[in-house]
Amino acid sequence: MDFAENMIKYERFWKTLKEKGISQYNLVTDYNISKSLLQRIRNNEGISTHSLDMLCTILDCKIEDIIEFVKDHEFPSENQKDE
Repeated sequence: MDFAENMIKYERFWKTLKEKGISQYNLVTDYNISKSLLQRIRNNEGISTHSLDMLCTILDCKIEDIIEFVKDHEFPSENQKDE
């Protein structure tokens, strides 16, 4: 089973950022968000809960306004593991 595809997606982050009128430049210069964090978000890579907390605070939003869980595959059930 291949789990290479990320199941956490950040498309909502970019939409929320635009709705709040905050640019990536503002995040870096005004809120000290690292460029590497933005790159990880851009690539749908994992980020820490601390980073999520900071972004929710900055954007005054809920976590679901930043991330979305997209189920790409099923984990095998206990019965399927034995087969």
